[in-house]
Amino acid sequence: MVEWMKVCITAQGPTPAARVEERFGRAPYFILMDTSTRSFEALENRYAEAYGGVGPKAAQLLIAHGVEALVSGQVGGNARDVLAAAGIAMYVYRAGGTVMDAFEKLIGNQLERAG
Repeated sequence: MVEWMKVCITAQGPTPAARVEERFGRAPYFILMDTSTRSFEALENRYAEAYGGVGPKAAQLLIAHGVEALVSGQVGGNARDVLAAAGIAMYVYRAGGTVMDAFEKLIGNQLERAG
């Protein structure tokens, strides 16, 4: 049973039809999805092209938006520490599919929990 309301999935584009981006801090978009209504909001990651410290800055962006769970291919150590300290659950998705596929796998308890 899913326990969250707002989940973030790293994405290459601004809709649930976009491909999942494997790199958390470098993801062009964060798709925030509500597990109860299935509505979504796309956040552009303004740190994706920055030179350093992008993971923790991106993590702060998710915290500010009330994210409770994250789905991404990989999360760097510094970002992982910030997310874990905020109580954000992290899940691994590496199938190369869409945001919607990752979302369905998450709510169906088919993703591995990270860290």
